[in-house]
Amino acid sequence: MTIVAGVDFGTLSVRVSLVDSERGLIESAIAEYPLHRKREDPEYATQSHNDHMRALVAATREVLRKAGVHGIQIEAIALDTTGSSVIPVGKNLQPLGEYSLWCDHRAKGEAAEITEVARREGLEAIQWCGGIYSSEWGFSKLLHWLRHNPEKRSDFASAFEHCDMVAATLCGITDPKDAKRSICAAGHKWLWNAQLGGLPPEGFLIKVDPLLKGVRTKLDGAYATSDQIAGKLSADWAEKLGLKPDIPIPVGAFDAHWDAIGAGCRTDDIVNVIGTSTCMIGITPSVNLVPGVCGVVEGSVHPLRTGIEAGLSAVGDIFSAIATRAQSDVKTLSSGLEKYRAGQTGLLRMTWDNGDRTVLVNPNLRGVTLGWNLQTTAQDELFAAIEGTAFHTRVILDRMAEHGVEIKRVINAGGIPQKNDVLNQVYANVLGRPVLVPSRSVVSLGSAIFAFLAAGTFKTIEEAQDRICPSYRTFTPIAAEQRTYEQLYPLYRKLYFTLGQSSQELGEILPRLIAVAESVAGPRSR
Repeated sequence: MTIVAGVDFGTLSVRVSLVDSERGLIESAIAEYPLHRKREDPEYATQSHNDHMRALVAATREVLRKAGVHGIQIEAIALDTTGSSVIPVGKNLQPLGEYSLWCDHRAKGEAAEITEVARREGLEAIQWCGGIYSSEWGFSKLLHWLRHNPEKRSDFASAFEHCDMVAATLCGITDPKDAKRSICAAGHKWLWNAQLGGLPPEGFLIKVDPLLKGVRTKLDGAYATSDQIAGKLSADWAEKLGLKPDIPIPVGAFDAHWDAIGAGCRTDDIVNVIGTSTCMIGITPSVNLVPGVCGVVEGSVHPLRTGIEAGLSAVGDIFSAIATRAQSDVKTLSSGLEKYRAGQTGLLRMTWDNGDRTVLVNPNLRGVTLGWNLQTTAQDELFAAIEGTAFHTRVILDRMAEHGVEIKRVINAGGIPQKNDVLNQVYANVLGRPVLVPSRSVVSLGSAIFAFLAAGTFKTIEEAQDRICPSYRTFTPIAAEQRTYEQLYPLYRKLYFTLGQSSQELGEILPRLIAVAESVAGPRSR
């Protein structure tokens, strides 16, 4: 019997779970931290490293108390985080600011520049991340920071993804070159590719902006899959957390990727990790480059397979915004949605409220709803938004299939599917295939699986999944509903590509609206 701690840093809180190799999940505890936003700048989203670490201490001590487990019994701890959530650091890994969170889109201009130079210079790595670089990813965020913090450039020593920064902190590492870096994070968000020599060449980065001179060296280090060890828990942090020192900490990864492992993802599966946004994570046996996806990376999800990532920039956030505008909450507004029929609202809802992550990779889009009438309610819009996220998911799955990615099973994981059967059924009806939902939450379960590997309890991920992962509930398509969605889906696709691409006749409308709003709002927050 082995007990490990699995840690999941989400957008608003950290969850620490204690998992037993024989009994499964013992107990979980959650501690929250603030997300810093600014009404005058909707692209702004940051968080504090110190807030994260304080919350980790609180959640770890609380879960030990609730479970009645002594910290000396914990044999390993593993951590996943949101991403790309980037923090610049100075000497001794001291933060030079806050994390630019995954949902911070201030770097959309930098992302466009990186894409343009990559295409002009024929950078092969750009094809491995869908052909378009995103404002949600590492180099665009770092370049934005360098441009807008000139007074801190002389102190800049390196930059880290959250998953790498927290692991290095817990291990007591103070030299950036001694910190191991996640292949999951680097491959999906930093153009890192082992076959192409790692990070992009210095010459390419300088052509994007001379401010990136020397950055490749500053990001240098050991890049590793999550079956390798980042280090061991330092005595200082062991005391703070209430654990014993020197337990192993594996190289971290992104929350959605490990949630997919916790959801039982195997080769040729797609897991929709549905929360504030959706990350779609797949494991494929071979490399298939897919235009518009967020990366095809060998070893990113499963150390011995190829991982593929896509997703929606907002899902739960859209539901919450609709409820807030109605002076309600999602739970209240959802009451009665199970009685709705496919297409009955007459609405078609584009879920671009926070831009498009896949397949257009365009932050200059916003939510669009067609079909309002004088009797349309907020609840109607909520149901249409659920349908819209399902349609958008189908667009992505179609794009993958068109480029040779075989999909045998679709699994809905994350926080929302656990408590929203309406959403799961709509997805099954729209996708025209069964949707599997884990019978209980898998958040932080993937972290626990990698902690077990670090502790030597299980030899393979599959062995750990067979022992730890929950069974599924299955939602099968309802024929009549599916037929209705087969009529609506072509309309959604037409609107998606006509309104969402700048090359199309109507593609300039939403970007122009954003530009006008920004021009009258005054100076941007940086």
